[in-house]
Amino acid sequence: MDLSYKEEALSAFLEKFGDTEGVRCYFAPGRVNLIGEHTDYNGGHVFPCALTIGTYAAVRKRADRNVRFYSVNLSKSGVIERSLDAFQPLKEDSWTAYPMGVMWAFEKRGFQIPVGLDIVVNGNIPNGSGLSSSASLEVLTGYVLKEEFGFPVSLVELAKIGQDAENNYCGMNCGIMDQFASAMGKKDNAIFLDCATLDYEYAPVVLDGMKLVVTNTNKKHKLVGSAYNDRRRECEEAREILADACGIKTLGDLSNEEFEKYKDAIKDPVVRKRAKHAVYENNRAIRAVAELKAGHIEEFGRLMNASHVSLRDDFEVSCEELDILAEEAWKVPGVLGSRMTGGGFGGCTVSIVKDEAIPDFKQKVGDAYKKRVGYDCTFYVVSIGDGPEEV
Repeated sequence: MDLSYKEEALSAFLEKFGDTEGVRCYFAPGRVNLIGEHTDYNGGHVFPCALTIGTYAAVRKRADRNVRFYSVNLSKSGVIERSLDAFQPLKEDSWTAYPMGVMWAFEKRGFQIPVGLDIVVNGNIPNGSGLSSSASLEVLTGYVLKEEFGFPVSLVELAKIGQDAENNYCGMNCGIMDQFASAMGKKDNAIFLDCATLDYEYAPVVLDGMKLVVTNTNKKHKLVGSAYNDRRRECEEAREILADACGIKTLGDLSNEEFEKYKDAIKDPVVRKRAKHAVYENNRAIRAVAELKAGHIEEFGRLMNASHVSLRDDFEVSCEELDILAEEAWKVPGVLGSRMTGGGFGGCTVSIVKDEAIPDFKQKVGDAYKKRVGYDCTFYVVSIGDGPEEV
């Protein structure tokens, strides 16, 4: 956590709203998913962890029903004023749709927000990087409402509320993983989550002599306008067909062998490929966590590589930039695994790199990337952090 971002938020609050008397500050983390991609909405397993980078907010209650927002990161937008009496699901075209969506979802659940707020946000998650800046902002808003107004809401419920806001207010048909990882983060642990039941367990990520390195393509992704919702529809089509063929409820119910037995029921080859990824990736995630628990970090890395190949070839949510980063990483001695992370179509890769190989990794991958695409990527050596808190 970098509290300089909190101080910047307080400074901006003073500038925009006159003083900082009665202001409280909060933080919610971003996340990176180690393996299990596009499995969450298919009833499968994911393995994300919260990061020590995230979103900060300086907040103060108002006497009326208005909410005033200001983002240090998007300062050109200025102060944006909204009303708690004028929610606009699926119509707001602004970053404020994420926090407004959470407020809407609270009120929909019977938690009447009594007064408005002045809110300044400031984050160190690169926008459009696939590290869940939107989920971080949603969980942050939910945590602010819980703390400011004393709403009896659990952290798991905050994750559900954030997903509801993104699905039904912002129009992004995402699964639960991003919000769950932000809300339920635990230092030095990833979360092994069954998205069908929300059963979860923490699994220590012990990287002796290694680090997690996130590499940003600097190609922003915009999932609402991308093929993400198309992939979800294709998976649902496959699920319906396989439900008739073998009685499953979700694609996450299938073993690889069962999928191979029944896959010919899916006549559309594209839909069949989408289902194959969902099934194989779920089982890859289950196996990867078992390997990690057994201390087999090299096998975990190989499964990360296989995950990227499946996302590239079967699910087709990678892109040239992500493929270059992964392929160049695989060539570097000391890299145990590397894959795209997040929804795809841009954003970041995540790699496990031996400490002594990190300088070589940055130079070789960075040089090759710039040579092939014409601009730089950005490297972040990241740490696993906790969930939301007052700071």
